[in-house]
Amino acid sequence: MVAVRRSYVDGPFGQMHIRVAGQQSEHPPLFCFHMSPMSGRIFAKFIAEMGEDRLAVAVDTPGFGMSDTPEELPEIADYARAMAAVIDALGIDGPVDLMGYHTGSLISCDLARMRPQQIRRVVLVSAPLLNDQEREEMRTLYARIVPSLDGEHLMKRWRGYLHHNLGRGLDLDAVADMFPDGLLGRNRAWYGHRAAFNHQPDMGLPEVRQPIMVINPNDDLVQYTPRAAALMVNGHIVDKPEWGHGFLDASTGEAVALVRGFLNTTA
Repeated sequence: MVAVRRSYVDGPFGQMHIRVAGQQSEHPPLFCFHMSPMSGRIFAKFIAEMGEDRLAVAVDTPGFGMSDTPEELPEIADYARAMAAVIDALGIDGPVDLMGYHTGSLISCDLARMRPQQIRRVVLVSAPLLNDQEREEMRTLYARIVPSLDGEHLMKRWRGYLHHNLGRGLDLDAVADMFPDGLLGRNRAWYGHRAAFNHQPDMGLPEVRQPIMVINPNDDLVQYTPRAAALMVNGHIVDKPEWGHGFLDASTGEAVALVRGFLNTTA
């Protein structure tokens, strides 16, 4: 493992907080984009190992973690533009690999289409491929949270977080340690889910020509992710039913081996 350093770069919506591990090498840098409403913290242990042989960067999406929040309602294309600004701010003009998780998967696909000559390979953790009815149900489920005087809005989030993260290698202490990052989006945390459910239903996958590996853990998108198989031009799905949310912390070594194996493939 290598040290993970933190810093800020300027983006289109203000400052963007990043975690950086490793150094540039013969392997392209790997940029990691988190789910909503979390932060790049979910990749901290992962990039500490990935950084052993390449530059690995985890970005806080604008409005999440410690990154500044857009003043206007952002779309996935806006988030992708912000991630492109991070790559440029770090002075990287060669090939780059991407890894996205849920909302980050959408951002990764958009950035891959935006910069087809620079983005080399793409790893997606789950694929939110929803039909119209499912999309409306998700909009209701992840609607803006209104604060309550008794703090029940926080308890509701805690119960949901426990449901999705406890078990599969994570104990209560680990879940409690991760939970606060989901609150850093403050009263605009719903921006990320809104953008995700506004995005094109096929994620733009048919237009992504780069090699794609989709990891399908046993999370809340497990039933939707297999739909990616019919949409990808050059991709495959790896089912990981033994993994759930938090697998990047609970099964870090296995996750690194899987991703590194895909990224280092020359074919």
